[in-house]
Amino acid sequence: MSSHFDSTTAVITGASSGIGQAIAIALASAGASRIGVHYRRNIAGAQETARQIQDAGADAVLIPADLANSEQPSQLVDRAFDELGPIQTWVNNAGADVLTGEAGKWDFDRKLKHLVDVDVIGTIDLSRRVARRLADQDTASPPSMVFLGWDQSLAGMEGDAGQMFGPVKAAVTAFAKSLAQSMAPRVRVNTVAPGWIQTSWGETTSDYWDSRAKGQALMHRWGLPDDIAKAVCYLADPANSFVTGQTINVNGGWNRRYDTSGSDPAS
Repeated sequence: MSSHFDSTTAVITGASSGIGQAIAIALASAGASRIGVHYRRNIAGAQETARQIQDAGADAVLIPADLANSEQPSQLVDRAFDELGPIQTWVNNAGADVLTGEAGKWDFDRKLKHLVDVDVIGTIDLSRRVARRLADQDTASPPSMVFLGWDQSLAGMEGDAGQMFGPVKAAVTAFAKSLAQSMAPRVRVNTVAPGWIQTSWGETTSDYWDSRAKGQALMHRWGLPDDIAKAVCYLADPANSFVTGQTINVNGGWNRRYDTSGSDPAS
């Protein structure tokens, strides 16, 4: 990990589990000294993230906020900058989970609306507020904002999941590229587009999706949250001051030979 993160601060949204937790811990391990851990309801998960951040030698600040609530993004931004001071790295990882838990039982329309409210509208509102604050800072190198997209959002994927996550994550990626154009050279803005990453859904999914996730990657395995965290650390590294407006696919390499003619027997 780069030593250029030493004594810097970072905020990761949705850091109470999975990819967000891995990013927060990786940044602490890379030398960031104070890290804002945003969460919505999972206080136990946020506390576990904080514990691992502290084990890595950094301080953690827990910040609750519901990005679907129109008033709370501004409260999140104010508290983050008030408690952390100048922020070098901001990671927009938070996204609605409509695959597991009670939300997994919702119909398509309700899932789509929730994704748009949280992942698109909530993320855009939050990011515009953060970008203005980052641009006003006096830092040695331009601060960085990293978004999480999806590698299949532009190519498309069949089924309800593709029709929900495709347009939502495509919107996030397009916004990030536009924000990069608007904020340069004061703020660097990039996107990591994960492929099949084994978070909580991937750990309990059907044999069909397990086989598909492994088969569609040239590396023949699921991606791990740590794989995404490494890419985020690369893009956010203060030394990479010439990298902005980019999208990096982290998907093990897209396997063009994979046969997608089969279908999920549960669908």
